[in-house]
Amino acid sequence: MTILDGKKVSNDIKDEIAEQVKKMKAKGEKVPHLAAIIVGNDGASLTYVGSKVRACERVGFESTLVKMSNTTSEVELLDKIQELNEDPKIDGFIVQLPLPEQINEQKVLLAVNPDKDVDGFHPANFGKMALDMTTFIPATPFGILELLERYGVETSGKHTVVIGRSHIVGRPMSILMGRKGFPGNSTVTLTHSHTKNITQITSQADIIISALGVPNFLKAEMVKDDAVIIDVGITRVADDTTAKGYKITGDVDFVNVSKKASYITPVPGGVGPMTIAMLLKNTLLACERHRKQS
Repeated sequence: MTILDGKKVSNDIKDEIAEQVKKMKAKGEKVPHLAAIIVGNDGASLTYVGSKVRACERVGFESTLVKMSNTTSEVELLDKIQELNEDPKIDGFIVQLPLPEQINEQKVLLAVNPDKDVDGFHPANFGKMALDMTTFIPATPFGILELLERYGVETSGKHTVVIGRSHIVGRPMSILMGRKGFPGNSTVTLTHSHTKNITQITSQADIIISALGVPNFLKAEMVKDDAVIIDVGITRVADDTTAKGYKITGDVDFVNVSKKASYITPVPGGVGPMTIAMLLKNTLLACERHRKQS
């Protein structure tokens, strides 16, 4: 059994990006600039955005953090997005989700310029991804593809089962694993909360990508020997034995499933670190694209 070490691979990617940024600086070129808008004081969101800012510092990117209050109106947020859309210094930006209830998430995502949508959530980018065109792939699916590629995990002709159909992970992952090329060329089954006989389906899978958000959902009896297991789930579960009072748990019963798997991602330290690394990679791609356009 091989651990798919997202922490190590994400550090390798950051080192590669830092090297490219050094070369850009040496040529006198503009370095990539990533901005993030955060509305409100959600603890998990603040932690996540903070780690994105630190990652930018590490690779030599410029970064801007726009903090807006919990009472921000939809119009105020849309005005701020338009400001970033028009700012030539900003190569890419993200609007941290979730948003307060007074703001329509869909309207906000549509307002982001697709050329700066490094999260890959805009319908224009999602459509291009589905059509195998060059675009920004959502960071978490992009990170999973990168892990599979760097570990040389065979995907061609394999049966991939995706658990969960979110627009951020499950649905794009099902499209990407079925695309031509590597990683891809697999036969994909997309399962979700209404799927019947899910154990029957997962037990036939060569590759399982679980993005359900239900702790320890995937048990050993649901997995065949030598399956490849990608665990996207990140849930805080109360645990009095830890200093924080909780532990981070994935969708997979790691202790038992890992005994049967050929490859498996741990939680934490698997898919999570890859998401930020690929967000940086998308920002670098955006910067290069803008340079060519200008």
